[in-house]
Amino acid sequence: MKLLRVGPAGAERPALLDEEGTLRDLSALVPDVDGALLGDRPLLAHIRAAVGARVLAALDPAGLRVGPPVARIGKIVCVGLNYRAHVAEIGARTPTEPALFLKAPDTVVGPDDPVLVPPGSVKTDWEAELAVVIGRTARRLTTDEEALDAIAGYTISNDVSERAYQLERGGQWDKGKNCETFNPLGPWLVTADEVPDPQDLTIRAWVNGALMQEGSTADQLFPVAHLVRYISGFMTLYPGDVINTGTPAGVALGRPEPKPYLRSGDVVELAIDGLGRQRQHLKDG
Repeated sequence: MKLLRVGPAGAERPALLDEEGTLRDLSALVPDVDGALLGDRPLLAHIRAAVGARVLAALDPAGLRVGPPVARIGKIVCVGLNYRAHVAEIGARTPTEPALFLKAPDTVVGPDDPVLVPPGSVKTDWEAELAVVIGRTARRLTTDEEALDAIAGYTISNDVSERAYQLERGGQWDKGKNCETFNPLGPWLVTADEVPDPQDLTIRAWVNGALMQEGSTADQLFPVAHLVRYISGFMTLYPGDVINTGTPAGVALGRPEPKPYLRSGDVVELAIDGLGRQRQHLKDG
């Protein structure tokens, strides 16, 4: 299933995109797409049955904003330096364990909402990423099979980063990762049954129409199942939590001088096989 949330910011309604591409209203069945729904497998099965019975009302998508596909996210766990080519492009040391940092849930916006460039920023960067959404409580998992079973689905994340804040202001990376609007998410939460191999997805990003990133999740140093299992050993993951699994090569940070960092007026587009597409206009914050 492709679950999503549509409507004005803060007043989205749950919806579903069916196999024919018709937008269907889920508000008669569930109040929202959130951890409570994603952790309720019988309810998800009931939604699947309703789709098959063709009883869900259609929605007109014209002029309808698409919001983040998950509401009330508990935490966003991010993985840095997880693609071999990205590690090489920035000249970093290859990590022997996943590098983790947290991103605040209030950075999340819809996939086509504006991204705000912080005042005075000259190093705002894009990062197209596969995001994992958790569907059951995961605590100290021991096998990849358990880890994959804990995944509700997948979506697209833009882990927007201000590199000067991240790398030149001391302390941890969080300073450059948690500015307002710095985590566009969506458009859809594609349930795990529709993604047979999360290590066989192509990720792309364009800036002002120019292709900047094109990589495969096969290049991940630490695959999706390993990440879920590893992270669950340090913190408990709950339904609705999100893991940003890292970005491929092609970010502004890894390019020759003058590095093409983002400015107000730029347009960033992201796409992952089967997970849809995002498009953000950059504006002054």
